Amino acid sequence: MLAAYLCGPKDMRLKETAIPDINGNEMLMKVKSAAICGTDIRMYSNGYNGVSEDTPLILGHELAGVIDKVGANIKAYKPGMRVAVAPNMGCGVCDMCVGGNTQLCPDYRALGINLDGGFAEYVRIPEDACRQGNVIELADNVSFDEAALNEPLSCVYNGFLKCDIKPGDNVLIIGTGPIGIMHAKLAKMAGAAKVMLNDLSAERLEVCRKIDHSFILLSSDNLKGQVMNLTGGKGLDVCITACPSPQAQSDSLEMMAINGRVNFFGGLPAGREIVPINTNLVHYRQLILTGSARSSLSQFRKTLGFISSGVLTVKDLVSERFTIENIAEGIQRASRAQGIKNIIHFD
Repeated sequence: MLAAYLCGPKDMRLKETAIPDINGNEMLMKVKSAAICGTDIRMYSNGYNGVSEDTPLILGHELAGVIDKVGANIKAYKPGMRVAVAPNMGCGVCDMCVGGNTQLCPDYRALGINLDGGFAEYVRIPEDACRQGNVIELADNVSFDEAALNEPLSCVYNGFLKCDIKPGDNVLIIGTGPIGIMHAKLAKMAGAAKVMLNDLSAERLEVCRKIDHSFILLSSDNLKGQVMNLTGGKGLDVCITACPSPQAQSDSLEMMAINGRVNFFGGLPAGREIVPINTNLVHYRQLILTGSARSSLSQFRKTLGFISSGVLTVKDLVSERFTIENIAEGIQRASRAQGIKNIIHFD
C-alpha cells in the first residue's frame, strides 16, 4: 500500500509498504477520506517526540473508510461497513476511562498521533478501538469526507458544552479556521442572537461570509469597540478563542459581559503558554474561564448524529481534495492556511 510517513521536521516521505497484518481482536480499514488538521501541520513543521527516520509515523487522525477485514474474535463489525473512527483510545481501567473520558486517559493513544493513522491506503484498527466503541457505522447519507470532519466537530462540541450557549446569547469566535467556523455553526444552532467572528485575515472572513451570511464579521481594528457597539455596551455572553494567540486570550476578558463564559479552545505554542489576564475582571464580572481538549466517544457519536440528521452541515468546509500521491501539495496548502479543510481521498 501507499503511505505518507513523517520522518522528522518537514520530512514526509511517500512509501510503498506492506498492508498491516491484524490479529483476532483487530480490524483493517480501507481509508476513503482523511482530513488534514492543524495538529498534522504542527507535527509536520516541528517534528514530534519519538518520530525519526528510524521510527517514522503515518499521520492522519481525522479519518473514515470501509472495513476490509475483521479479526476472528470481532462480532460487532463486518467487512464492507462504512465507518468513521474516533482516534483516541484509553487504557480502559483508569478513572478517566471508567468515567467515559478515554480521550483524557494519562496513557491515551491515538491514530495519527502515536499510532499509524489515515494518510495511507489502509489502517490497522487496534483492539482497544474495536472494544471501546471508537468505530461507528455511517448512515447512508453521510459521505466519507463528512465522516472525517466529524472528528474536529466533536472536539468543537466538547468546547461548546463548556460554554453553555443559550438562545439569545451574544457570541464571539476569534479565529476563522475550520474550528472557528464549526464553533460558529454550533452557536447558531444553539440559538445565539449574534454570532460574531474575528480574524486577522480578511480572506478568511470573506470565506465565512460565503458559508453563512448571518455571521457578523469583525476586523481586528478596535475589536472591543465593535463588540460593545453590537451588544449595546453589555459585552459578550460567550467568547471562544479558536486560535493559538496569547493576546486573544488576554483581550477576550475585556469584552465580556457579567456572567460571561470564555473557552480557551486553541492551545498555545511552547514558550508562550503564560498569559497575563486581569483577574479582577474574572472576579467582579463573575466570569467563567474554561478549556477543552479532544472529545469523548459519546460526543463523537452525538456530532455524527448532527451530520446524518442534517441539523448541522460540514460539507461546505471542504475546500480541496488530494490523492495520497499529491499529499505534499495538500500539506503545503494547509500550512499556508489556504482554504478551510483539505482532504486526502482514496478511490
